[in-house]
Amino acid sequence: MSLDLVTTLRSTGAVRAFRPDAVPDDVVVRVLDTARFAPSGGNRQGWRVVLVKDASVRRSLRDLYLEGWYEYLSQRAAGLVPFAPVTDDAAEAAANASASDLRGMGGDFAERLDEAPVLLVLLADLRVIAAVDKSFDRYTLAGGASIYPFAWSVLLAARAEGLGGVMTTMPVRREPEVKSLLHVPDELVVAGLLVLGVPVHQPTKLTRNTVESFTTVDRYDGPPLRP
Repeated sequence: MSLDLVTTLRSTGAVRAFRPDAVPDDVVVRVLDTARFAPSGGNRQGWRVVLVKDASVRRSLRDLYLEGWYEYLSQRAAGLVPFAPVTDDAAEAAANASASDLRGMGGDFAERLDEAPVLLVLLADLRVIAAVDKSFDRYTLAGGASIYPFAWSVLLAARAEGLGGVMTTMPVRREPEVKSLLHVPDELVVAGLLVLGVPVHQPTKLTRNTVESFTTVDRYDGPPLRP
């Protein structure tokens, strides 16, 4: 499927509902083969991918996902931005304590995650990514620049194959258990989960903030950049 680049960038939305159609391994290989050209610090390509096919492993991954997902829903219900680095920690802890009350109410995507056609666990090798902010006394962010462009490239390459998908970082919430489940060595960490399949509906009319709402000239408090 040939798609105009700009149109694709402006119309590739998150897909969480899939048809039951299986996605052949050769299609997954083509998606990853295209995505591997994503940029990374020093071109070190510190991503690793685990394609989860075993039914019992899928169910275990779903259960781990749901533990974090219920916390997410509880925090959102409490009026918080879930897992925000700058937040009311006491309110977040209180919300998390009531997360178990939401079991079975996570929605089809989360509750049936194990049935999704393609589950790709994305890992990051801490030995090769450039986390230039690693010594800062705040949440570290920069290292993701060497991993997440690959994740976005996977979603774009999947779109070109007629697939849809979404990346979720919720499995990071239970990283030790996910690593144990997948036999991931200590030097690697869980960066996210890419879920792909034939979409029930491919969203194309996306809503985003305007350029002038997030871009200023010369200073953070400078004038908005306008056409």
